[in-house]
Amino acid sequence: MSAGTELPLHHVLPTAETPRAPARDERWLRAARRARLLSWLSLAWMTVEGAVGIAAGIAAGSIALVGWGLASGIEGLASVIVIWRFTGARTLSHSSELRAQRAVAISFFLLAPYVAGEAVRTLVEGSHADATALGIALTASSVVLMPLLGRAKHRLGEQLGSGATAGEGTQNILCAVQAAAVLVGLAANAAVGAWWLDPAIALFIAFVAVREGRDTWRGEGCCAPSSSASADCRDDCCA
Repeated sequence: MSAGTELPLHHVLPTAETPRAPARDERWLRAARRARLLSWLSLAWMTVEGAVGIAAGIAAGSIALVGWGLASGIEGLASVIVIWRFTGARTLSHSSELRAQRAVAISFFLLAPYVAGEAVRTLVEGSHADATALGIALTASSVVLMPLLGRAKHRLGEQLGSGATAGEGTQNILCAVQAAAVLVGLAANAAVGAWWLDPAIALFIAFVAVREGRDTWRGEGCCAPSSSASADCRDDCCA
């Protein structure tokens, strides 16, 4: 990845020209139902992806693949949060976004130390990961499918004025980036024996997890940089 390339992990903060939150009309409710449906689909996929990814990573001795599988659990949590957000009376709630952001942030903070520690151990011991057809097929499918889900949720997040929905879409895009990195690592190890690339990629995943956790905790990408409500709040990120 070139130094000048920046991943689309966060959304631009609203400006004075940004419209206020959309009206909670029937069109908005339909978008909320679509967001909830996409989150259910994501949750089902992430459950399979996480379980198979962890199993394949353990079998191959790939900490990057294990870390990616664990990251699928975080994305599954984000799906659960969006489902919770748009279920029942909470559908019209203005106060759930901050709690959702903090829960996801804590999950990121729990993931990063494990992945980083295992990556360092692998580098020190010189353990070699084995490429597996299952691991390669699983990561390749995520490279194709996750950006589609992520873009759809970004559009719905904009329609709904929902930072939680857009944030889940961002996690899907991040999943695709991580899957591509893991895929490159497995292929490089199989082709030229670059065993060190796998734990190096795992360190990258840990770094991204810390950064995403920090930004999620701060509420970056929402209309308010703090947990206090503002008279200028334009979306549901503000409690």
